[in-house]
Amino acid sequence: MPKQVLVLNASYEPLSLVSVRRAVVLLLREKAELLEATQQMLRSNRQTMAVPLVIRLVHYVRLPHRKVPATRAAVMLRDAFICQYCGETPGRQLLTVDHVMPRCRGGRHDWDNLVTACTRCNQKKGSLTPEEAGMVPLRKPFEPTYVALVLLSNPVAAARWEHLMGLTKEQAKPDYAHG
Repeated sequence: MPKQVLVLNASYEPLSLVSVRRAVVLLLREKAELLEATQQMLRSNRQTMAVPLVIRLVHYVRLPHRKVPATRAAVMLRDAFICQYCGETPGRQLLTVDHVMPRCRGGRHDWDNLVTACTRCNQKKGSLTPEEAGMVPLRKPFEPTYVALVLLSNPVAAARWEHLMGLTKEQAKPDYAHG
């Protein structure tokens, strides 16, 4: 049984990942509709329901722009667990977060100054600037959107969303073959 269910806004924009229990409550209260489910069933005395994978809210929920905190886990997720200096993927335990412009040199602890680095590269760079160390990040650091991090945190949910978006685009295309 899946541990998380992808919740889409009425506009099909990904909002969050919730527990199966929370998704079932939204479905039973008719606050959401079922878009995709597993073959597994949930049973009670009065009702049987497929285990949800993706649900869509019935009414559009307007959310303010969500600022995502620049945590170690979020930076690594944004950088796909790849060292931004050498391009290697040594695994989470051997990765660190590096301040591109070192804090001792006035660098800030924010999205535009943080990258994932392997232990070796982080130690090699030390408190040097990228130019001094001759180590420029492979990709310029940036602040990801909340939705992007939701999808990055669960590749299965991201694949389901992409599949659903393909289906909704196909449904929106006019059918010229039968005209």
